[in-house]
Amino acid sequence: QLQLVESGGGLVQSGGSLRLSCAATRRIFRVDVMGWYRQTPGNQRELVASVDFDGGTIIADSVKGRFTITRDSAKNTLTLQMNRLKPRNTATYYCNLVGKPGGESSTTVYWGRGTQVAVSP
Repeated sequence: QLQLVESGGGLVQSGGSLRLSCAATRRIFRVDVMGWYRQTPGNQRELVASVDFDGGTIIADSVKGRFTITRDSAKNTLTLQMNRLKPRNTATYYCNLVGKPGGESSTTVYWGRGTQVAVSP
């Protein structure tokens, strides 16, 4: 069973930077898209950024120009570089992967356990 392991969260002052990493514990038949979502208490999980199988990216308007998502297919990792962080970016950030574990499998959605990001004023 594939697992997604996040790292890189922490506490940073407003204007600072953090780099989140997500490592998939094994390869699967096909990866359609990988992305980062975030969630705050009482709110729904929302997309921050994603990258699909051919490298196309989606970046949330609120973080465009500050956050960059990259995927290393060879290393099976996903990175979110977050610059000029703001207090409103405080959330739990989750790594996400959508793909097929095997050639005959159904498309499956995988989630990491989340990493906490806190931005102080």
